[in-house]
Amino acid sequence: TKLKLQVIIFKEKLIFQEMGDKRKLQGEIERTLKKVQEGVDQFDEIFGKVQTAANNNQKEKYEGELKKEIKKLQRMREQIKAWAQSNDIKDKKPLQESRRRIEAQMEKFKVIERETKAKPFSKEGLGMAAKVDPLQREQEELNEWLTETIHRLNVQVDQFDSEIDSLYLGSKKKKLDRDKQETVDELTGRKEKHKFHIQV
Repeated sequence: TKLKLQVIIFKEKLIFQEMGDKRKLQGEIERTLKKVQEGVDQFDEIFGKVQTAANNNQKEKYEGELKKEIKKLQRMREQIKAWAQSNDIKDKKPLQESRRRIEAQMEKFKVIERETKAKPFSKEGLGMAAKVDPLQREQEELNEWLTETIHRLNVQVDQFDSEIDSLYLGSKKKKLDRDKQETVDELTGRKEKHKFHIQV
């Protein structure tokens, strides 16, 4: 009888501990999602300043601030992706929505990056460009193209992961129906091809 009582007490302790861990995790998720919203708002504010900057010095300053904000959001995105794959979290919609918000800001940041790269050269810059060896210039352009392509492939891999997660989360059954499974298989195949090209 004493042993049974000890077992019951032990089980109750485990249950309370598990409940405490879940509450702690939920609190951490809520704090992170709040930070994501604040980060997205801050990003939008700085993005507007970049678009309306009076001169290049101002624009470069705001672009630097924008880069810091997107890095913070990207770190939170990695944490959100990890939580979204956890079985301990049942309602994953808020996580998915926050992840989509971050990815939308990442796309906006890429636009700014492309605009920065496409800035017209100054006279001094053009003079220096004229002295650059044609082979060297070709190599630089190729490297830039490869970097941009790899980045684009990585973004698409993340999108495939997000779509696959959404299909699993949208299904109440453990096993997906035929149409959804075919979509998952197709997305997985495309993701693996992308990852192969990135590694090569």
